[in-house]
Parts: sequence; C-alpha cells; structure tokens
Amino acid sequence: MPSAYRTFRIFSGFVLAITVLAARAADQHWLRVSSDHFIVVTDAGEKPGHDVVAHFEQMRSIFGQLLSRGKLRMSEPMEIIAIRGDKDYDQLAPQTGGKAIDSAGFWLSGEDRVFIVLNLSQPDSWRAVEHQFAHYMLNYNYPPTPPWFDEGFAEYFASLNLTAKSADLGSDPELKPSSQTDLLGHQADVKNLKSFTEILQNPVWLAWPDLLTMKTRAANGQEGTHHTLFYAQSWILVHYLRSKDKMSELGKYFGLVEIQRLPVEQAIQQAFGMSVAQLDQKVKAYFHSLAPLFTALDESHRPNAPPIPQAVNPIPLPFSIDDIGTSSKQLAIPEAQALVDEMELRVPERRQQAFDRLQKLTADPKTETVVAHRALAWAYVQKGDTKHAFEELNSAVQLNANDPWTRFGMALASYHSGEQGARVQGLANMMESLHIVIDEYPEFAEAYNMLGWARLAGGGGNAAVESMKQAIQLNPRDEEYQLRLARAYLATKKFDEATATLEHLKLSQNPAIAQAAGKDLEDLPFLKKYGVTPQEATSAKSTSVTAPNPKAANDEDDDSDSDQAAGSSSPVNVKTTVDKRPVTFLKATLLSVDCSKPPAAVLSVTRGGKVFKFRTPDYKSLAVIGPTDFSCSWKRMAVNLNYRAGGKMDGDLVSIEIPEAGR
Repeated sequence: MPSAYRTFRIFSGFVLAITVLAARAADQHWLRVSSDHFIVVTDAGEKPGHDVVAHFEQMRSIFGQLLSRGKLRMSEPMEIIAIRGDKDYDQLAPQTGGKAIDSAGFWLSGEDRVFIVLNLSQPDSWRAVEHQFAHYMLNYNYPPTPPWFDEGFAEYFASLNLTAKSADLGSDPELKPSSQTDLLGHQADVKNLKSFTEILQNPVWLAWPDLLTMKTRAANGQEGTHHTLFYAQSWILVHYLRSKDKMSELGKYFGLVEIQRLPVEQAIQQAFGMSVAQLDQKVKAYFHSLAPLFTALDESHRPNAPPIPQAVNPIPLPFSIDDIGTSSKQLAIPEAQALVDEMELRVPERRQQAFDRLQKLTADPKTETVVAHRALAWAYVQKGDTKHAFEELNSAVQLNANDPWTRFGMALASYHSGEQGARVQGLANMMESLHIVIDEYPEFAEAYNMLGWARLAGGGGNAAVESMKQAIQLNPRDEEYQLRLARAYLATKKFDEATATLEHLKLSQNPAIAQAAGKDLEDLPFLKKYGVTPQEATSAKSTSVTAPNPKAANDEDDDSDSDQAAGSSSPVNVKTTVDKRPVTFLKATLLSVDCSKPPAAVLSVTRGGKVFKFRTPDYKSLAVIGPTDFSCSWKRMAVNLNYRAGGKMDGDLVSIEIPEAGR
C-alpha cells in the first residue's frame, strides 16, 4: 500500500456526509473524516464516514488502472453530501412529477464545483454516481474522444461493484429488477426500459462507422435515457476492447481519425488489423459469449429479485477499505446546516427554501458562518445582483479572510460583472483572490481560466497565455479555454500560435465555438495590418465615454476602485486616444521604488544585467497582484511586470505581480 494512502492531505475531492434534519438538531455530533483525496462530514459516526471516502479512493484508483494513468487530476473541486436517512434525503433531492427522485444518489454540475448527494440508508449508494464520476475523471485525465467512447467507458465503469476481495466489472449497468428505477433516478415503469443485454439481443445493430462518428452529446450537461442502442453498443465495444487488451490499439485508432483525419473504415483496418465486417463479427460473438449477462437477465425477471451484479471482468482491489488512513475532526452544527443549504441552492425547486434558511442563519450571530454568507453571495451572483453578492462576500471575509470559497466567490462576482460588458469590478482584488484559491486547490482549472481572463482584461497578455496554458493542461477538453488562449495569443501578436489553435477550433462540434474561431480567423489579416480588429476600429471612430479616467490615457487597460467610481459619474462626451502600444511581459528583480513625486512612482528593475525604469502616474491605482498593496519600500524582490514600452530601457506600467518566490 503506497504511503500516500496512509497520510492525510487536503483534497482533490471534498466529500460531505450530512443529514438535513439531523443537522438542525442541537444534540447531533458531526465529524469530518478525511482521507488523501476526499473529506466526509457525517453524523453517522467515524466508521461510515471512513467507508465512504475509502470507496471513493478505490473508484479513483481503479479508473487510473483502466486507462493506465499513474497520475490523476481532479481539476474541479468536488463536494459529496451523503444523507443518513430516506426522509432527510427526500427533502433535498430534485423532484420529478412532484416527488423526490427515487435514486440512491444524484450529481449536480456547477460553475464552481461538483456536488454529489448520496442516500446512506441505501446499500452502496455511491454506485448511483459511477457513470458521472467516470465522465468527470475522463474530462481531466484523458484527451478528447468521440461520444461513443466517453459514454461506452462511463457505462462500463458504472458496472463497478466493489466487494471485500475484488472489483467486479462488466455487468449490465442498465439491468434493474422491476422494483427499481432507471440510472438517472427518474421514476418509470422499468418493464418498458430494456437493459443493454436485451437491446443487444436484437439482430439489428447500428453500422459501426455510423456509431463511431455520431456527435451525440449531453444537452445542458444532462444526459437523456441510457436505454438506447447507441449506449448499449458503445458499452459492449468498450467491453470488448478492454477484455481483449486492445486499448493501446484504440489509442492508435484515435490518432488516425482525430489527427490524421482518416476515414473510420481505413482507421479500423490500420489500428486493429481487421475490417469493419470482421470487427462487427468479433464484437457480436464476444457479447454472446458473456454468459453472466444472460444469467443476470433471467434472475431479474424473478419476483422481488434483488439487484445482484454478475462478475464478468473481476480485477484485484488496489487496496482494501481498511488500508485507507483517515483522520477526523468535529464540525459545528451551524456550519453543517449552511453546507447543506449551499448545495440546495443548486437544485432549482429547492433554491428558495435554502435561500430563506441561509438568511436566517446569517441574521443570528450564534449561527452566522462564512459558509452561509458565501452561499448567499453565490445565489445573488446567479440573479445578476452583484451589489448584494459583494455585501455578503465582504461579511464572509470579515469572519475569515482566507476562506478559499469566499475568495472564489469574490472572483466569480467580478468575472460575471466583466462578462456582462461592464468594466470589471476590482480586477486586482480578483486576481489576488484567485491566487489564494489556487494555493488551496492547485489543480482547479476554472481558477486558472478566470485568472487568464483577468490578466487579459488588465492588459497582461503574456501572463494570460501562461494562465490559459495551465488551465488547458488541467482541463484538456474545454474548448472555451482553448478559444481564450487563442485570443491571448492574438493580444500578444503570437499569430502563428493563434492561427493553429483557431484552425483546430473551427472544426469544433460546438457551433458557437466553431463560429467564434472562424470569425477570429477572418479578422486576423486586418488585426495583423492595423493592430486592432475591425470591430475595435469601427468602435473607435464613434467612441463616446463617461467621465475621463483619472489616470493617464496610456494606462487605460489598468483597473482600480477609482476607475469604478469614475465610471459611475454622469456621462461626458470626451474623445480619447487609444494607446496601441503592445503590452509586454517581463520577469525581473525589483531594485527600488522612487516615490519622490507622489502619486507617481518609478520602479527600477534589473534583468540580464540591464537596468530598466518603469513609470506609473498613480501607484495607488496600479493593479497589484499579490499579498499587499503597492509599497514604496519594496526592494530586491522578484516581480512580473506588464508594461508598454517607451524606449529600449523604459516604459509605462500596466500591472505588477508579486510571484510566490518574491513574497
């Protein structure tokens, strides 16, 4: 057993086991049980909490085994709420037909993090989210692949059944006794929902070239029914490839179709050494050879048959639940209440009741918590009410200035205010908050994405490129990240890199991404010639702005609270001169700061034995990314500068960042 599983680390995933009614009872005792990658908060005792995180550790490790991934990323924080009793769970679960879903667990994807909710009164409740967990791990640990593989692998993983001695894989994940419901938890007459085994017994299958080129994707993050030939056939193909040790050949196939753009038929022949007809024959023969599937199907027709998975491809356990080292800590009840409500805000039909409870918690000093304030702030952001969101966040900061989710909430509120077309509120504070978040969650892809956006908005194109590269490394499938990287390349005049990225995105199956990439490519010749896009050129001809910026015109890309105050003044028609000098990025050592003519300042920095001078007309308004405000006493420290060049050895500052090494 690796030593990493015997020591405690704060997380890649965050598991909360909470019951709502119990959370509101003053006599309950709550424990936070922590493992290497997960945390569970529970009132059920230390042993149940330990078992929950241990199963998630096993799932995570088995995923790595299946796809030969030694190092795994969890690039979006995960909070899993496991409810102790049926009644408590029903008060939290989404509804269908006016009733809570009949499922042992559900998955909520969000802008900031993932929430998983489990019903601990049901056996092996974690199995209800295996399909979504597989998608989550694929997104952050596997290159983009066609829908058939994503869904086929997720269904294969959803068959995982952990026992004391083995990990059983390969059973039919859609096979349910008559008393059960479908995978998504939708109440239905399962007699009318065929399992994969039943579907594939039909002699008519999809032609393999049609299946392998289907572009089916989940709509709005929600998948429809899985009881279809597409899901069944994708599942059995992954089943076959995994069992016959052809995953390396599959990698070759992906390279042929995704990179070299070969036709499917030709790629199958080259990668697997067989024709499409031969593949069809082998997969069907393999399916019919899986006797446990048909045994399980027969058993499911018996009255009151329990869901007993049949082992098809058992593999050794990577470690037992007793091998997982954990630690525990008591949790206060008001915080547990707020944590539950924070999740409930993500369920539309539960949102208002959660919002009302959170307001009551924050109104009483005895129950007021950081969690309650930051949760209310999230709700206000969703409503577009940035003013009240910042009020709640400021209250949270007063209680704990370093709470990472409060800091992320501050960045998120600023991000949304800027995306709506207004000048972003508190750009420098936003970047500082994101650094705090990244310190806590160094694999958080969205935090790097937002940092890249903030740096680009502040004129730091080169710094934005570095942030976006990190975001894409952590989340290689997100095409919005790739589009933002391309635009950071354009801002820094790295036209070759931008062109290569945009040409790739122009082929995207997402119409909005493909259209945006195509438009950027169309505008590229104009941008190269004139230094601005056609839209910017048109806008500059008729610019009418609000009260003039209190800073110099050539520092217009900077941001500060004083900018926001100026922007709220009454409109004044003022013609402005756009500073078209490119923003340059420089890593250097700060020698000294000259503040003899306040509020102006001159920074002396050295790089490669040369000394440079950089000016700012008002150091109080300069965007500073770091732990403190601008200081005239700074000396001998590492800095990252974004500036517009004056001469060869001087320039005008846009922003300054104090990296970790310089703090």
